[in-house]
Amino acid sequence: MAAPSGGVNCEEFAEFQELLKVMRTIDDRIVHELNTTVPTASFAGKIDASQTCKQLYESLKWMQSELNVEEVVNDRSWKVFNERCRIHFKPPKNE
Repeated sequence: MAAPSGGVNCEEFAEFQELLKVMRTIDDRIVHELNTTVPTASFAGKIDASQTCKQLYESLKWMQSELNVEEVVNDRSWKVFNERCRIHFKPPKNE
């Protein structure tokens, strides 16, 4: 496999790794929650799996909504920054 062309920004890579770590933690928690709350066939009568899955579904939709809001806020912030600061400050080209 060939090495990627261009330099790698270590700060961006570290930020990516941290974000990936957070996302994996969230994923682990969701899988754990499913494994501990949705019954296997032998315990099917003791827990209302339908209600549990519905609650988890709502939580996931809420989480997705929050991520969408964060993305919109981030995009808007960069747009305003670029509009207001472009004549006063030029970010380094490698960022």
